[in-house]
Amino acid sequence: MFKKILIANRGEIACRVIKTARRMGIATVAVYSDADARAPFVKMADEAVHIGPSPAAESYLIADKIIAACKQTGADAVHPGYGFLSERTSFAEALAKENIAFIGPPVNAIAAMGDKIESKKLAMEAGVNVVPGFVGEIEDTEHAVRISEEIGYPVMMKASAGGGGKGMRLAYSEQDVREGFEATKREGLNSFGDDRVFIEKFILNPRHIEIQILGDQHGNILYLNERECSIQRRHQKVVEEAPSPFVTPKMRKAMGDQCVALSRAVGYYSAGTVELIVSGADPSGESFYFLEMNTRLQVEHPVTEAITGVDLVEQMIRVAAGEKLAFTQDDIGIDGWAIENRVYAEDPYRGFLPSTGRLVHYDPPIEPWADDGAANGRRGIDGIRVDDGVFEGGEVSMFYDPMIAKLITWGATRDEAADLQVQALDAFRIEGLGHNVDFLSAIMQHPRFRSGELTTGFIAEEYPDGFEGAATSDHLKRGLAAIAGVIATADADRARRIDQRLNGRTAPPGDWVVTLGGRDYAVSLEEEGVTVDGVQIDLAMEYTPGDRMVDVEVDEDLLTIQLAPSRCGYFMTVRGARHGLRVLPAHIAELAAHMIEKVPPDLSKFLICPMPGLLVKLYVSEGEEVQPGQPLATVEAMKMENILRAEKAGKVLKINAAQGESLAVDAIILELE
Repeated sequence: MFKKILIANRGEIACRVIKTARRMGIATVAVYSDADARAPFVKMADEAVHIGPSPAAESYLIADKIIAACKQTGADAVHPGYGFLSERTSFAEALAKENIAFIGPPVNAIAAMGDKIESKKLAMEAGVNVVPGFVGEIEDTEHAVRISEEIGYPVMMKASAGGGGKGMRLAYSEQDVREGFEATKREGLNSFGDDRVFIEKFILNPRHIEIQILGDQHGNILYLNERECSIQRRHQKVVEEAPSPFVTPKMRKAMGDQCVALSRAVGYYSAGTVELIVSGADPSGESFYFLEMNTRLQVEHPVTEAITGVDLVEQMIRVAAGEKLAFTQDDIGIDGWAIENRVYAEDPYRGFLPSTGRLVHYDPPIEPWADDGAANGRRGIDGIRVDDGVFEGGEVSMFYDPMIAKLITWGATRDEAADLQVQALDAFRIEGLGHNVDFLSAIMQHPRFRSGELTTGFIAEEYPDGFEGAATSDHLKRGLAAIAGVIATADADRARRIDQRLNGRTAPPGDWVVTLGGRDYAVSLEEEGVTVDGVQIDLAMEYTPGDRMVDVEVDEDLLTIQLAPSRCGYFMTVRGARHGLRVLPAHIAELAAHMIEKVPPDLSKFLICPMPGLLVKLYVSEGEEVQPGQPLATVEAMKMENILRAEKAGKVLKINAAQGESLAVDAIILELE
């Protein structure tokens, strides 16, 4: 067994590998950039080596610096995590030359599966179903248009070396191909150093299913069931679960057998994942096709660990050290259900714009990396597990992936795991930047999610006009109004005591008008309890002025509410929505009804940068007429290109930003007459 492992990665996956290595009695080495000097994984490791500036291209992506750190610390093995150098054949080869073990698959398997064009050819030879498409290099945009028309729209354009949702464009028409082909090439080149693109048929009503593979160096290969990863946004996974509510035992075996055959064809060992696209329009479940193979650990591996009891990181280490798998296919079962939500630094209330910045407050529902002993932390504590790599006061940097944490829940049934997600998300407190916690909670409560009728178009179909918070029942609104009345009374009592107005006497019960969602609720606090519009509310809660999170029982419904003061009331975040409540004493509310409401300014004539990013291209000039939907500018953020279009017809009056300029959020790019 290895004595010391260097983790050639950062963030939560570095913490994840360190945790298992520590349990196995193996020393660990972290490598870090300037941006990560204070990161948790650096502190968790036994040793840490600085490898350069913040940009990944100057630190985590330089193999020579990783190898130098191995020599400096005496590390005899490297775990690459995912992303960065994890699927670079040149990195694995360089380690082998230095007699340093690579905790991953053999070089030939990485090479074969890392090229999406070549991997499709190999999959066909191995008898694996593949998506119809053009397997070969595409010369230029005109060639791409001809191919797309031959395949038939819609088609998917993909960077050959792509992954993680980058370098992918869906095209429904010739115009889409002409607009997106060059952008796909650029994203592939910028993110992966390879601008080759291939095109394949887009499967309608698709589900994204993946099979977890595990093999050793003695010829044993097996599959650890499937994961459902259909809920995606811009081809980036948001929710993953295991098993899939769609996959039958017959499907599972057919998929598993094909994926094992593909793995065997390339001499695979270690952990790997074969991604499949499944037609939801075929109730037989037989219409599944090979997408790609990821020759590394997946971000979503915890859900597989939770239902199988297998520590995938431990198995990767043991396999790399030459050990045989200690179990067979018959030993792999399914125990319960697990769901993982990716908590991202993005603002769903503003079109999911990236939101980098400082974590002013960070308090997950349980302590990350906690170990319950019995299951080695694979199910966390009471079914809740948090994998993260951030800390309160730290920054979510523009240089790396915007994921803050992974929230994993396990239950005996799918509904239990989803209910636990809602509970844990309510208690997940993040302040200082935008995040998608409310959005994740809304998905967990969505009737379509609960029914299991998922496709990769779920988010676009269910939230076509963006996200404005989860639907809130009238019962919950009345409960929030009652809670606001109790909190307002307690706060007013404290203020009066500070001002020495009460001379030690208790504040009298109050009558309040709480405005929520455009409706006024009359809230009265009497000795008998709280009423809303004259109806008694069964309310149990403890609140101390200044609390930012309160646990409440409303008519036997348990809630965890995140609380923040506003100018005339409170913001309450619960069950996937942030509610602004205006709370006024009844006599003042009557006067407030006659106040003039301030109308926000009309900004429709401005093209405003929706996120911090680089202005890659301007499509118009001053004096030019534009039409609704016409591309005006392209802004690159997090290595993804975003086309900004005209919302109305007009004439460009003034250009305020230059091509190649770095823009702040809300910067004005141009102004229409």
